Order: sequence, then structure tokens, then C-alpha cells
Amino acid sequence: MKKLDLYIGEGFEGPGVNAAHINILLGPRSGPAGQAFSSSLASPSQGHCPFMVIAQPNIPVKPMTLYVNKAEINGDLHANATWGASQAGIAKAVTEALLDGTLPPEAEDEWAIVTANWVNPGCDDLDAVYLNNYNACRTAIRAALSCKPERAQLADVVNAIANPFYTPKA
Repeated sequence: MKKLDLYIGEGFEGPGVNAAHINILLGPRSGPAGQAFSSSLASPSQGHCPFMVIAQPNIPVKPMTLYVNKAEINGDLHANATWGASQAGIAKAVTEALLDGTLPPEAEDEWAIVTANWVNPGCDDLDAVYLNNYNACRTAIRAALSCKPERAQLADVVNAIANPFYTPKA
């Protein structure tokens, strides 16, 4: 793992309305990740209230992780998907990454993580939301720590730019 002050990653998982899209910042609390964590936690906005990710009530995950929702909460199912299923997927991914050595040992008490998470307001399956967020977060953590994508990957896709919401015609 290359030693940096800030690691940035992205993960997308799953089809349709239960897909997960996660952007992640992680690194030492004394650097940009810590600043992003404290700034985001102290700056809620209408429909977007960052919160600490927990493994269980009164047991936050480590490294301390802040969940930021990209979509404004829209109804009870979407609220449960965001605060429940999606958060639980993030909690499992971060906790596993710490325990299995994906994250370096110092991350446990010296790093902060900020995740920006897309949960579709039209989601309809909490278990799929959970699993997709877990997998997307694991992907984002690995990508961040290995500085993905590599330049060669970008060269391979430059003429085929696309995302799950739009593919250019030419």
C-alpha cells in the first residue's frame, strides 16, 4: 500500500433500484480525511444528516466512519434502507476490512472514513440494499488503498465512457 494522507475510492454494485454507489475517503484523522469527517458531521443540510456508522447501538465501527446520504430521505422504506440496510452493509465492510488486514493496523484508532452513499428512493428490497452496499464498500476500500484505477485501465475505457445511468451514443 502506497503511503498517502488521503485515499479515495469508488464502488458500484447491483442492478436496478437496489444498486449501491459509494464514494469513500479514508486516511489519518490528522489529515484531509479527518477534516472531511469533522466538517461533514458538523454541517448537516436539508435531507442530508451525516451520522456515525455503528456495528450495533453504542458500538461504532473502527476506523470511525461517517455515513453521508446522497439522496434525500423519501418515505419509510427509503429511510429504513438508508439508516438500516445500507448502513449495516457499510458497517460490515469496514469492520471486515479492519479485522482481515485490508486496512493497516494504525487505521483502527488513527484514521477516519467518510462514505457518500447512493440509496435509490425507489428501492424495494432491504436485503439487496444491504448486500450491494456491503460489496460496493469493500470494492471502494480496496480501490482506494490500491490507488485504482490504474492509468492503463483509464486508457482502455476512454473511448467507451459509460455509467449505469447514461451511455453516450457516440
